[in-house]
Amino acid sequence: MSSECIFCRIVAGTISAKRVYEDDLCLCFADLHPQAPTHLLIIPREHIASQAHAQEEHAALLGHLMAKAAQIARGSGLDHGYRVVINTGAEGGQTVDHLHLHLLGGRHMGWPPG
Repeated sequence: MSSECIFCRIVAGTISAKRVYEDDLCLCFADLHPQAPTHLLIIPREHIASQAHAQEEHAALLGHLMAKAAQIARGSGLDHGYRVVINTGAEGGQTVDHLHLHLLGGRHMGWPPG
């Protein structure tokens, strides 16, 4: 856990967030600047700076995050589809240095995305 990381502070409860789901490994909350009618962030409780920093030992955690994204999408009524995005690094659009999945839905998603 990093005391400077805003997402670590949300995990610790020192910064509030609209929590949608949480378990021992991850936390899901509403994005403050939604890009779709449903825009949720799913983060590991463990501080991993980005997807590029993930190691083999994180494989089960990464699978857990993806499985929870599907579960949360079903619970959010995203029956017609959704997008899961992981931005990595500055050029990849990552603005918070804590691995996080964007779960976006509730509208048509165009391609290419960026």
